[in-house]
Amino acid sequence: MIDRGKHNVLGIKIAAVDYAAAAERIMAAAQARQPLTVSALAVHGVMTGAMDPAHRFRLNDFDLLVPDGQPVRWALHWLHGVRLAERVYGPALMLEVCRQAAEDGVPIFLFGSSAELLESLQNRLAERFKNLRVAGARPSQFRRVTLAERDSLVREILSSGARITFVGLGCPRQEVWAFEHRLALSMPIVAVGAAFNFHAGQLSQAPRALQDRGLEWLYRLLQEPQRLWKRYLVLNPLYLSLLGLQWARLRSFDPENAIPPTQEMLFG
Repeated sequence: MIDRGKHNVLGIKIAAVDYAAAAERIMAAAQARQPLTVSALAVHGVMTGAMDPAHRFRLNDFDLLVPDGQPVRWALHWLHGVRLAERVYGPALMLEVCRQAAEDGVPIFLFGSSAELLESLQNRLAERFKNLRVAGARPSQFRRVTLAERDSLVREILSSGARITFVGLGCPRQEVWAFEHRLALSMPIVAVGAAFNFHAGQLSQAPRALQDRGLEWLYRLLQEPQRLWKRYLVLNPLYLSLLGLQWARLRSFDPENAIPPTQEMLFG
């Protein structure tokens, strides 16, 4: 188990952990019924915070921001000399936590995406983890929600008996949601991005060879060019440029240079 603390990558505090350390912290918080906010950040996730001081504040308030993308794992080495044998890929982390939750009898809740996808996701998780208890699931409304709707969802999650909530709203909506609900739910909230789509069988994952070389973005770009072209063709080069400036100490990226959000976003 590896936990080498948090390190500054473009002003975002990335946790240098492995799967075992991340899963252990999530399960410990679930058993203790304590809040814990977790997100798996690839380049796009890091850049949402690097470019937005209010979102930087949210991200750096998280308990664990794990290096989901290979370029984020590499940045820990280039900037801070921290070597990790592998990244902590959000979809894989979700499966590891589900495996342990099934073994320990810890119920989970699934929030995000569509009703159809959630049904498929629950069926596939049940096939993979025979003893996993999905206490509840709620699809996204794909819009801003009212305070009453937010409170209704909180009550639903709490009354379900769940002790871990997985959120699949996409970046950065899922991180905003986790930040806004962390105290109301008082349980681990794990933002896992496209993991819902992958595990439901509605989106294919990149071949392992591409993942290991940091080219998963290319595979996903070819799958969804109209939706993802700006994320990858604009943000990826910008990320590398800013990383070079931080490495050369030509520009400082202070995690404390952040602005508390002035209002709740209330995504749902």
